[in-house]
Amino acid sequence: MRRTPRIRRARQQQAESRTRPQVVAHRGSSHDTPEHTLAAYVKALDEGADALECDVRLTADGHLVCVHDRNLKRTAANSGIVSTMNLAELDELDFASWKDPWSELDDEAPSRNPQDGKVLTLRKLLETVADYDRHVELAIETKHPTRYGGLVERRLVETLGDFGWTGADSPARVMSFSLNAMNRVRRLAPDLQVVMLVDKAHHWPVLRPMVADDWIIGPGVEELRDHPGLGRHLAKAGREIHVWTVNTAEDLEICLDLGVSAVISDRPKYMLELLGG
Repeated sequence: MRRTPRIRRARQQQAESRTRPQVVAHRGSSHDTPEHTLAAYVKALDEGADALECDVRLTADGHLVCVHDRNLKRTAANSGIVSTMNLAELDELDFASWKDPWSELDDEAPSRNPQDGKVLTLRKLLETVADYDRHVELAIETKHPTRYGGLVERRLVETLGDFGWTGADSPARVMSFSLNAMNRVRRLAPDLQVVMLVDKAHHWPVLRPMVADDWIIGPGVEELRDHPGLGRHLAKAGREIHVWTVNTAEDLEICLDLGVSAVISDRPKYMLELLGG
C-alpha cells in the first residue's frame, strides 16, 4: 500500500531525468512460460523486454545450449547431464511440459507447438535477437564449475564473433559468478561488457580488489534486501548495478532507490507496467 506510491514517485523522478532501469527477461518471460524455451523469449520480446537473459552450457559435441541446471531432472524429467550429452540427444527431450504437467488433460488449455519445448541453442537465440524489429540486448551467463572450464567462454566469444558482437557496440554482455570466467572473457574480447555476479554480500569485499572499475556488478535482490549496506556501498562507489531476480513491486523499489541500470525479472511485462512502459 505504501510502496506502490513510492514506486510511482520514483518512476516520475526517473521520467524527469529520462532514464529507467533496463528490463531484462530472466530466462525469457519465465514466470508464465517454460524457461529458456524459444516461446519464453518470443513472449518476452512481444511484452516489450529491453533485453533477454540466458544461461549457457556446453554439450559434449561443442554446442552452447540455454539450460540453467547441470542436469535435466527439473526441466526435462531426465537424469542426463548436459555436458555429457550431444545436441541431438537433447533435441529429443521435452523442456516445456514440466511447467504445466496437466495441460494435456485440460480441454481449455491452449494447444502447444511441440517445437516450443525443444532445447534452445544460443545460436538460435542470437539469430532471433538479430532478426527482431527493434534493438534488443542480451545478458549471457556462463555456468561454473563445468568439466569444460574455459572452453565455455572461448566458444561463447567465438559465437558472438560470428554475429560481429564482440566489440564495445555489442548488444551482448557476459555474466558469471566465476571471477576466472570474467577474466577469460576480458582476455578474449577486451571491449565486451562483463557482469560480476554476487550471490553473497560478504563475498564483495573479497572480490572488490580484483574487479576492474568498468565491470558491472550483479547482486541478487535478496542480498540487497537483507544487507542494505551492500547496495549503498556499490552506489556510493559509482558502480553500475544489474540486479536479479526482481519480481515484485517491493524488490523494484529497492532497485529504484539505488539507481540500478538493469533489473532482471521473470516477469518483464509486470516490471514494465510498474515503470510506466
